[in-house]
Amino acid sequence: MTMEKTFDARAAEPRLYAKWEEAGAFKAGANASRPETFCIMIPPPNVTGALHVGHAFNNTVQDILIRWHRMRGFDTLWQPGQDHAGIATQLMVEKELAKTGQPSRAELGRDAFLEKVWEWKGKYGSTIINQLKRLGSSCDWSRNAFTMSGAENAPAGEEGNFHDAVIKVFVDMYNKGLIYRGKRLVNWDPHFETAISDLEVENIEVAGHMWHFKYPLANGATYEYVEKDEDGNVTLRETRDYISIATTRPETMLGDGAVAVHPSDERYAPIVGMLCEIPVGPKEHRRLIPIITDEYPDPTFGSGAVKITGAHDFNDYQVAKRGNLPMYRLMDTKGAMRADGASYEECAKRAMEISKGAAFTEAEIDTLNLIPEELRGLDRMEARKAVVAQINAEGLAVMTKATVKDDEGNEVETLVPYVENKPIMQPFGDRSKVVIEPMLTDQWYVDAEKVVGPALDAVRNGTTKIMPEAGEKTYYHWLENIEPWCISRQLWWGHQIPVWYDEEGNHYCAPSEAEAQAMAPGKVLTRDPDVLDTWFSSGLWPIGTLGWPEDTPEMAKYFPTDVLVTGFDILFFWVARMMMMQLAVTGKIPFHTVYLHQLVRDEKGKKMSKTAGNVIDPLEIIDEYGADALRFTNASMAAIGGVLKLSKDRIAGYRNFGTKLWNATRFAEMNGVFEGPAVVGVPQPSHTVNKWIIGETAKVRETVDAAFESYRFNDAANALYAFVWGKVCDWYVEFAKPLFDSDEAEETRATMRWVLDQCYTLLHPIMPFITEELWGLTGERAKMLVHGDWPSYGAELVDDAADREMNWVIGLIEEIRSSRAQLGVPVAMKLPMTLAEADVAAREALERNEALVLRLARLESITEGVVAKGSISIPAPGALFGLPLEGVIDVAAEKARLQKSLAKVEKEAAGLKGRFANPKFIANAAEEVIEEARANLAAREEEAAKISAAIARLAELG
Repeated sequence: MTMEKTFDARAAEPRLYAKWEEAGAFKAGANASRPETFCIMIPPPNVTGALHVGHAFNNTVQDILIRWHRMRGFDTLWQPGQDHAGIATQLMVEKELAKTGQPSRAELGRDAFLEKVWEWKGKYGSTIINQLKRLGSSCDWSRNAFTMSGAENAPAGEEGNFHDAVIKVFVDMYNKGLIYRGKRLVNWDPHFETAISDLEVENIEVAGHMWHFKYPLANGATYEYVEKDEDGNVTLRETRDYISIATTRPETMLGDGAVAVHPSDERYAPIVGMLCEIPVGPKEHRRLIPIITDEYPDPTFGSGAVKITGAHDFNDYQVAKRGNLPMYRLMDTKGAMRADGASYEECAKRAMEISKGAAFTEAEIDTLNLIPEELRGLDRMEARKAVVAQINAEGLAVMTKATVKDDEGNEVETLVPYVENKPIMQPFGDRSKVVIEPMLTDQWYVDAEKVVGPALDAVRNGTTKIMPEAGEKTYYHWLENIEPWCISRQLWWGHQIPVWYDEEGNHYCAPSEAEAQAMAPGKVLTRDPDVLDTWFSSGLWPIGTLGWPEDTPEMAKYFPTDVLVTGFDILFFWVARMMMMQLAVTGKIPFHTVYLHQLVRDEKGKKMSKTAGNVIDPLEIIDEYGADALRFTNASMAAIGGVLKLSKDRIAGYRNFGTKLWNATRFAEMNGVFEGPAVVGVPQPSHTVNKWIIGETAKVRETVDAAFESYRFNDAANALYAFVWGKVCDWYVEFAKPLFDSDEAEETRATMRWVLDQCYTLLHPIMPFITEELWGLTGERAKMLVHGDWPSYGAELVDDAADREMNWVIGLIEEIRSSRAQLGVPVAMKLPMTLAEADVAAREALERNEALVLRLARLESITEGVVAKGSISIPAPGALFGLPLEGVIDVAAEKARLQKSLAKVEKEAAGLKGRFANPKFIANAAEEVIEEARANLAAREEEAAKISAAIARLAELG
């Protein structure tokens, strides 16, 4: 058949993917010809998800590894699936209910709402699967998994035992004492009314305020407050009856358990151990709290005194634990000030006794509501305003001098409350977009410290390798300082915790209600309403997808898996937890290699966002340029630990790369290369050109395999680009043209056919669509390229003599072309060239390839002679040529042009060097700005070097 002029990616890609699926090309074990297995678990995208650039990059890397191993005959499994993504999915469904005018979650109730979630999942859950198929992902979709399969409320079609695995692990860990219920500080989302993980918190800089308040000392006590400079000289001495604190959250003062100062802070030494008054609430019932010492306060920051609100601040929580301070919860689940419990007067009285040393229990503290009646039920932000107003009205704000205008418009100096208006970092829920409240609540925890050891050892002893090495350091830092892992969420969508309570509050952990009831005969049981953190179930992803706890053939064959490819941002939340969970459950590591990558950014290194308007939609890219171009771009920027900058121009360039291969194949077709039966084995040509290209193919095969083996996907992509475009499509195609009309025509056709087959094969893991299409268009095939045999040839195919000769010819032609371009010689002009000197090897190479040199270097002749005046020298290994340019170019004008260009480039380079010499630039500039400046400097320096070389060439002309 005659090939079309261009590859129609939009039409071909769905046709080829359907053909692969129909043939079962991606099924586990397909094309296996050896006993070794190779298994990758897809990082399960949220069931709410749609393909974004991060997915596209991540899945390209996984697919390259899978296709490469499959073609080498490994028994491969790329296990796909989706995560139920508790909070994200619940939000999507609630939005859908509101949008369509249906009853709300609360109105529906738990069971009816969960039916709506399953309906939504059935309708939208396969969106990202279809989009991953468009990228070319060769997962075994027949094994597609879901982290909620087999759940109690799952509808027909959602069968599976992932839920069984999750529940079994919870029960087993509970029985081993590794899971417990406890009261700790968590990130609380007042919108969703649930605890959330650190990963679901966005810290955003906002305009904020720092209020400075006085906490009066109890019983009117006073002390001498003294400030000194660095040399010990007294700069301030005054008598005070208060200690001042600064806070960005005045509403939390109501829950203070103490004021803390550093043990070395001499200013407050006289009052440590004394009591001070929280300046909020009814005066007759104001609480007193102790002044304590702790290492946490910074004596150089603010007043050096810090209020300790253990139930609403993560740092304060640690201080409160060290000092055995009461931690009073101030807010309800919606972020409003508590309205429950006894009167403020009664609660404050008991809190006063505790401040004076009375014993207390955690349960008692939880019952005390220290919100004055007039503030109860207020939103926390409204309560903040009320607290500030009350303190100011009583004159208990720290005052500072300010210039204001009086009633007549005159500027006068007066004292005003000291409030610093300054930017602060505030935590927001990444989905709710409301301010997150640190909240002391009862939750379920994994005692992570007890299970972390084997996960640390696996990386320390090299059993599991994390790439890049910086990932290992981060891994050690997190796991060596691990805190109890909060695994409960106050949601409805998720794995409901398998614990039941009797009326006395005793709890019974069991896989089912019947088993729990058997543990508590005759008692009325109520199930814990919370669900498990998504990271708990996804932490079981490797074994849960392979059928554990059943003893399945897949579990026996593919576990432990091999490589995990994922983003750096979830190293702790997912990777480390999978390591801990798999080792705790099976005693085996889940994977031997973790390949971490950075966030995909725009071409300038900036984070993509809708606000910045720089989001690149991979589906739009696939529509415009084809999946292969996007995949090759992803591979080309996949340097280990590198910054991932995605550029549409780069994608367009790699689309052109595919076109180049297509055109080379069309050229071959037009010259009869694909007529007749395919060559069996490697051709054995006699002509130097054909021997040379076979050797070049062997070299690139070794380079590509070494790069894939070491996860240097960019090196593989760059090597293939240089080989396919440069060596094959440019040099070999040109070298072969005259051979089609020579005695070596048939061997050249056979060689070109073999070489193009190797191009398709070696490129297939990165560019599967166009290579499969070309494979099918260029002859009868025993099987599709997806199951093509990966080559194993190597250095034995390199003919050293042919290699030296043809690379000598290429070097000479490139030197001539470069010199012409540098000096502005018209492209079409043919020039004579002289051979000034040559050794035997160089002379023989020239004699055999003179016609090629003349045609490709645009020369009219090569004659013996000297490098005459008005000529530039053209060096080659073992030879020296002269290229006369007198009268061809205006030397003076060309020199002036180049010097002007050089001055401009050097000026730009000097400006960039000046930025790097400025310490403030390095300290303050964003990472992407520094990276862009560094790349610009390198480009300017390279350009300057080229221009300088051209000027030096001109100097030869006199």
